[in-house]
Amino acid sequence: MQDTLLQQGLDITLFGMGIVFAFLLVLVIGTSIMSRIITRNFPEEEPSAPVPGSASGEDARLRAIIKAAIDQHRKRR
Repeated sequence: MQDTLLQQGLDITLFGMGIVFAFLLVLVIGTSIMSRIITRNFPEEEPSAPVPGSASGEDARLRAIIKAAIDQHRKRR
């Protein structure tokens, strides 16, 4: 009797682990296929690097604000 009960427990455990493994395998395969489809049909545009020395007015203003904040921080020390 005990051997049968132990065998049933082992069978249920292996069956459950097999189901979870199969589900996770299908999930990973499905996710990778969807990722390939999306990247193939909707490629991301590569960001263009800003040209050094040609900062716009907004960039120059932001740099001045950052420089002032750093100077103020260093004066406090």
